[in-house]
Amino acid sequence: MITLHHLENSRSFRILWLLEELELEYELVHYRRDPKSGQAMADLKGQHPLGKAPYLIDGEMEVVESGAIIEYLLDQYDTESRLRPAAGSAERVLYNIWLHAAEGSVMNLLTLALFLNRMDSQAPFFIKPFIKPVTRAVRDAYLDHNLEKTRAAIEAQLGSTTWFAGEAFSAADVQMGFVMFALSGRGGLGDEYPACQRWLKQMEARPAYQRAMQKNGPMRLLGS
Repeated sequence: MITLHHLENSRSFRILWLLEELELEYELVHYRRDPKSGQAMADLKGQHPLGKAPYLIDGEMEVVESGAIIEYLLDQYDTESRLRPAAGSAERVLYNIWLHAAEGSVMNLLTLALFLNRMDSQAPFFIKPFIKPVTRAVRDAYLDHNLEKTRAAIEAQLGSTTWFAGEAFSAADVQMGFVMFALSGRGGLGDEYPACQRWLKQMEARPAYQRAMQKNGPMRLLGS
Protein backbone atom coordinates (compact mmCIF):
# COMPACT_ATOMS: atom_id res chain seq x y z
CA MET A 1 0.00 0.00 0.00
CA ILE A 2 1.30 3.44 -0.95
CA THR A 3 1.29 6.11 1.76
CA LEU A 4 1.89 9.76 0.95
CA HIS A 5 2.85 12.11 3.76
CA HIS A 6 1.63 15.43 2.39
CA LEU A 7 2.09 18.96 3.72
CA GLU A 8 -0.58 21.53 2.90
CA ASN A 9 0.33 24.46 0.65
CA SER A 10 3.52 22.80 -0.48
CA ARG A 11 5.26 21.18 -3.41
CA SER A 12 4.09 17.77 -2.23
CA PHE A 13 0.82 18.57 -4.01
CA ARG A 14 2.63 17.37 -7.12
CA ILE A 15 2.75 13.81 -5.83
CA LEU A 16 -0.87 13.90 -4.73
CA TRP A 17 -1.78 14.98 -8.25
CA LEU A 18 0.45 12.33 -9.85
CA LEU A 19 -1.11 9.56 -7.78
CA GLU A 20 -4.50 10.67 -9.07
CA GLU A 21 -3.24 10.76 -12.66
CA LEU A 22 -1.96 7.20 -12.27
CA GLU A 23 -5.27 6.18 -10.62
CA LEU A 24 -3.44 4.39 -7.82
CA GLU A 25 -4.83 3.43 -4.45
CA TYR A 26 -3.02 5.22 -1.63
CA GLU A 27 -3.34 6.46 1.91
CA LEU A 28 -3.01 10.21 2.35
CA VAL A 29 -1.54 11.50 5.61
CA HIS A 30 -2.23 15.23 5.61
CA TYR A 31 -0.16 17.65 7.71
CA ARG A 32 -0.86 21.28 8.53
CA ARG A 33 1.51 24.21 8.76
CA ASP A 34 2.10 26.22 11.90
CA PRO A 35 -0.19 29.25 11.44
CA LYS A 36 2.45 31.62 12.82
CA SER A 37 5.71 30.42 11.35
CA GLY A 38 4.36 28.71 8.23
CA GLN A 39 6.66 25.77 8.93
CA ALA A 40 5.65 22.14 9.15
CA MET A 41 4.20 21.10 12.48
CA ALA A 42 6.16 18.74 14.73
CA ASP A 43 4.12 15.70 13.70
CA LEU A 44 5.62 15.79 10.19
CA LYS A 45 9.10 16.42 11.51
CA GLY A 46 8.77 13.23 13.51
CA GLN A 47 8.13 11.18 10.37
CA HIS A 48 11.33 11.98 8.51
CA PRO A 49 14.73 13.32 9.67
CA LEU A 50 14.44 16.38 7.41
CA GLY A 51 10.84 17.03 8.41
CA LYS A 52 9.95 17.53 4.76
CA ALA A 53 7.17 16.56 2.40
CA PRO A 54 6.50 14.85 0.08
CA TYR A 55 7.51 11.63 1.77
CA LEU A 56 6.28 8.47 0.05
CA ILE A 57 6.26 4.95 1.48
CA ASP A 58 5.54 1.99 -0.80
CA GLY A 59 5.91 -1.26 1.10
CA GLU A 60 9.49 -1.26 2.35
CA MET A 61 10.55 1.51 -0.04
CA GLU A 62 10.82 5.08 1.31
CA VAL A 63 11.32 7.92 -1.16
CA VAL A 64 11.75 11.68 -0.70
CA GLU A 65 12.28 14.59 -3.13
CA SER A 66 9.56 15.32 -5.68
CA GLY A 67 11.60 14.42 -8.75
CA ALA A 68 12.80 11.14 -7.27
CA ILE A 69 9.27 10.19 -6.22
CA ILE A 70 7.93 10.99 -9.68
CA GLU A 71 10.55 8.80 -11.34
CA TYR A 72 9.96 6.01 -8.84
CA LEU A 73 6.19 6.01 -9.39
CA LEU A 74 6.57 6.05 -13.15
CA ASP A 75 9.09 3.21 -13.07
CA GLN A 76 6.84 1.10 -10.87
CA TYR A 77 3.34 1.92 -12.06
CA ASP A 78 3.31 3.74 -15.41
CA THR A 79 3.69 0.50 -17.33
CA GLU A 80 2.20 1.95 -20.53
CA SER A 81 4.46 5.04 -20.41
CA ARG A 82 1.48 7.39 -20.46
CA LEU A 83 3.22 10.11 -18.48
CA ARG A 84 6.81 9.90 -19.72
CA PRO A 85 7.91 10.20 -23.37
CA ALA A 86 9.90 7.46 -25.01
CA ALA A 87 13.63 7.36 -24.25
CA GLY A 88 15.70 8.94 -27.01
CA SER A 89 12.88 11.09 -28.32
CA ALA A 90 12.91 14.88 -28.58
CA GLU A 91 9.95 14.90 -26.21
CA ARG A 92 11.97 12.98 -23.62
CA VAL A 93 14.65 15.68 -23.75
CA LEU A 94 12.01 18.36 -23.10
CA TYR A 95 10.56 16.21 -20.35
CA ASN A 96 13.92 15.96 -18.58
CA ILE A 97 14.63 19.66 -19.00
CA TRP A 98 11.41 20.81 -17.35
CA LEU A 99 11.32 18.02 -14.78
CA HIS A 100 14.64 19.29 -13.43
CA ALA A 101 14.20 23.01 -14.17
CA ALA A 102 11.28 23.14 -11.74
CA GLU A 103 13.53 22.55 -8.74
CA GLY A 104 16.96 23.27 -10.18
CA SER A 105 16.18 26.77 -11.48
CA VAL A 106 12.70 28.16 -10.98
CA MET A 107 11.91 27.22 -7.37
CA ASN A 108 15.24 28.67 -6.26
CA LEU A 109 14.10 32.07 -7.54
CA LEU A 110 10.65 31.74 -5.96
CA THR A 111 12.18 30.71 -2.65
CA LEU A 112 14.47 33.72 -2.73
CA ALA A 113 11.49 35.96 -3.46
CA LEU A 114 9.63 34.50 -0.49
CA PHE A 115 12.66 34.99 1.75
CA LEU A 116 13.05 38.64 0.71
CA ASN A 117 9.34 39.29 1.22
CA ARG A 118 9.56 37.86 4.73
CA MET A 119 12.59 39.98 5.51
CA ASP A 120 10.65 43.06 4.46
CA SER A 121 7.47 42.19 6.33
CA GLN A 122 8.77 40.49 9.49
CA ALA A 123 11.86 42.53 10.36
CA PRO A 124 11.50 44.58 13.58
CA PHE A 125 10.38 48.09 12.79
CA PHE A 126 13.60 49.65 14.00
CA ILE A 127 15.74 47.81 11.45
CA LYS A 128 13.32 47.87 8.49
CA PRO A 129 14.90 51.09 7.15
CA PHE A 130 18.17 49.15 6.89
CA ILE A 131 16.69 45.90 5.57
CA LYS A 132 14.60 47.24 2.71
CA PRO A 133 17.49 48.83 0.78
CA VAL A 134 19.30 45.48 0.93
CA THR A 135 16.32 43.43 -0.28
CA ARG A 136 15.63 45.99 -3.01
CA ALA A 137 19.22 45.76 -4.16
CA VAL A 138 19.00 41.96 -4.42
CA ARG A 139 15.79 42.24 -6.42
CA ASP A 140 17.27 44.84 -8.77
CA ALA A 141 20.62 43.12 -9.23
CA TYR A 142 19.48 39.50 -9.50
CA LEU A 143 15.95 38.37 -8.73
CA ASP A 144 13.65 40.46 -10.92
CA HIS A 145 15.76 40.08 -14.04
CA ASN A 146 16.07 36.31 -13.67
CA LEU A 147 12.37 35.86 -12.93
CA GLU A 148 11.57 37.81 -16.07
CA LYS A 149 13.89 35.59 -18.13
CA THR A 150 12.33 32.49 -16.58
CA ARG A 151 8.79 33.58 -17.37
CA ALA A 152 9.83 34.38 -20.92
CA ALA A 153 11.41 30.94 -21.36
CA ILE A 154 8.29 29.21 -20.05
CA GLU A 155 6.07 31.32 -22.31
CA ALA A 156 8.24 30.48 -25.32
CA GLN A 157 8.05 26.76 -24.58
CA LEU A 158 4.29 26.75 -24.10
CA GLY A 159 3.89 28.94 -27.15
CA SER A 160 5.39 26.16 -29.26
CA THR A 161 4.00 23.05 -27.54
CA THR A 162 0.68 22.22 -25.89
CA TRP A 163 2.35 20.81 -22.79
CA PHE A 164 5.87 21.13 -21.39
CA ALA A 165 7.19 17.99 -23.09
CA GLY A 166 5.34 18.33 -26.38
CA GLU A 167 1.77 17.69 -27.44
CA ALA A 168 1.03 15.07 -24.77
CA PHE A 169 0.58 15.68 -21.05
CA SER A 170 3.43 14.24 -18.97
CA ALA A 171 4.80 14.14 -15.45
CA ALA A 172 6.91 17.18 -16.37
CA ASP A 173 3.64 19.13 -16.30
CA VAL A 174 2.95 17.73 -12.84
CA GLN A 175 6.39 18.81 -11.65
CA MET A 176 5.97 22.29 -13.15
CA GLY A 177 2.41 22.63 -11.85
CA PHE A 178 3.32 24.04 -8.44
CA VAL A 179 5.81 26.41 -10.10
CA MET A 180 3.11 27.73 -12.41
CA PHE A 181 0.66 28.00 -9.53
CA ALA A 182 3.20 30.02 -7.55
CA LEU A 183 4.12 32.28 -10.46
CA SER A 184 0.46 32.91 -11.22
CA GLY A 185 -0.54 33.39 -7.58
CA ARG A 186 2.11 36.05 -7.07
CA GLY A 187 0.91 38.04 -10.07
CA GLY A 188 3.72 36.98 -12.36
CA LEU A 189 1.70 35.40 -15.17
CA GLY A 190 -0.72 38.04 -16.39
CA ASP A 191 -2.29 38.58 -19.79
CA GLU A 192 1.13 39.25 -21.27
CA TYR A 193 1.74 35.50 -21.00
CA PRO A 194 -1.16 34.00 -23.01
CA ALA A 195 0.45 30.57 -23.48
CA CYS A 196 0.99 30.25 -19.73
CA GLN A 197 -2.61 31.28 -19.11
CA ARG A 198 -3.78 28.61 -21.57
CA TRP A 199 -1.65 25.98 -19.85
CA LEU A 200 -3.04 26.89 -16.42
CA LYS A 201 -6.59 26.44 -17.69
CA GLN A 202 -5.64 23.07 -19.16
CA MET A 203 -4.12 22.01 -15.85
CA GLU A 204 -7.15 23.06 -13.84
CA ALA A 205 -9.48 21.22 -16.23
CA ARG A 206 -7.85 17.83 -15.71
CA PRO A 207 -10.06 15.53 -13.62
CA ALA A 208 -7.06 14.15 -11.70
CA TYR A 209 -5.96 17.68 -10.80
CA GLN A 210 -9.46 18.48 -9.58
CA ARG A 211 -9.57 15.33 -7.45
CA ALA A 212 -6.18 16.17 -5.95
CA MET A 213 -7.32 19.70 -5.14
CA GLN A 214 -10.41 18.34 -3.37
CA LYS A 215 -8.19 16.18 -1.17
CA ASN A 216 -5.65 18.94 -0.61
CA GLY A 217 -8.12 21.69 0.23
CA PRO A 218 -7.77 25.35 -0.79
CA MET A 219 -4.19 26.07 -1.80
CA ARG A 220 -2.64 29.17 -0.26
CA LEU A 221 0.87 30.37 -1.05
CA LEU A 222 3.19 31.05 1.86
CA GLY A 223 3.46 34.74 2.55
CA SER A 224 0.08 35.49 1.00
